[in-house]
Amino acid sequence: MSKSVDNLVWHEATITKADRQAKNNHKSCLLWFTGLSGSGKSTLANALDQVLYNNHLNSYVLDGDNIRQGLNQDLGFTDADRVENIRRIGEVSKLFVDAGTIVSTAFISPFENDRQRVRERFTENEFIEVYVKCDLEECEKRDVKGLYKKARAGEIPYFTGISSPYEAPSQPEIIVDTANETIEQSVEKLVNYLKGKQIVR
Repeated sequence: MSKSVDNLVWHEATITKADRQAKNNHKSCLLWFTGLSGSGKSTLANALDQVLYNNHLNSYVLDGDNIRQGLNQDLGFTDADRVENIRRIGEVSKLFVDAGTIVSTAFISPFENDRQRVRERFTENEFIEVYVKCDLEECEKRDVKGLYKKARAGEIPYFTGISSPYEAPSQPEIIVDTANETIEQSVEKLVNYLKGKQIVR
């Protein structure tokens, strides 16, 4: 039996990504925040989003916990489910970028191959991998959601950093060290990168 996509033909939109970027007066891109639970991904993504919003730029945040309560509520945390989770987010993010939006995603996304597959769906300078660096010890100290405690007690299987591996990015576009940088310093680094790549002015 053939796949359903075999009989589909891509329909080109009348309004292009370039058209939308020109109207917005800025380019669109995906900032992919990756790091351990508790490293500060969501906090940083939302802090950056606030700055972009204040400067009248079109932006949006896709947060891992929020997405799993809707679009990906049918997925668990096995390796296979994590792969599918990231694949779906990559495709949703591509739609946002095509719509001319600067989208930030806050997902652990532990496997480098999965992040690379998402990268390959974007053109040059559209995929910006942000490694939110914070060692496991510091993340456990924070444990803002109490997840590490549950994972150590065996209550949460497949927990990244405890019972499931995390593969740190080998060549991220940006590294933010949340154990040693303030939120303001990290956000400034992100904004400067966007300006340097002429994504925003």
